[in-house]
Amino acid sequence: MARVMALDYGVKRTGIAVTDELQMIASGLTTVDTSSLLNFLEDYFKKEKVETVVVGEPKQKDNSASQSEVFIAEFLKKFTEKFPDMKLVRVDERFTSKMAFQTMIDSGLKKKKRQNKALVDEVSATIILQSYLY
Repeated sequence: MARVMALDYGVKRTGIAVTDELQMIASGLTTVDTSSLLNFLEDYFKKEKVETVVVGEPKQKDNSASQSEVFIAEFLKKFTEKFPDMKLVRVDERFTSKMAFQTMIDSGLKKKKRQNKALVDEVSATIILQSYLY
């Protein structure tokens, strides 16, 4: 089987999580500068077999699209041009950053580590991936 990857897309940086090859366990992979995201994905896809990319869909409480959706839509257009055969799935990502932060607290991370926004993005991507797997 191939892996499933999740992206917590952000204007500055993007958190990335992947499954194992059996698609049972979601793990944080890394956080990359969004400006180099497509290059990172190209390199990763050459090394690992990925069958689906899950991208968080930020929504407001009233279910309307968030302001960042404009940037995500632009990225998705470039993504589908570069990787036309890759399956893309959108998953509601409301509250994932809050859940990631709480997860970090619950796991005993010190305040200094919790202030690392890149780590929050990576944990958020993992939560997005877990919600897709369920």
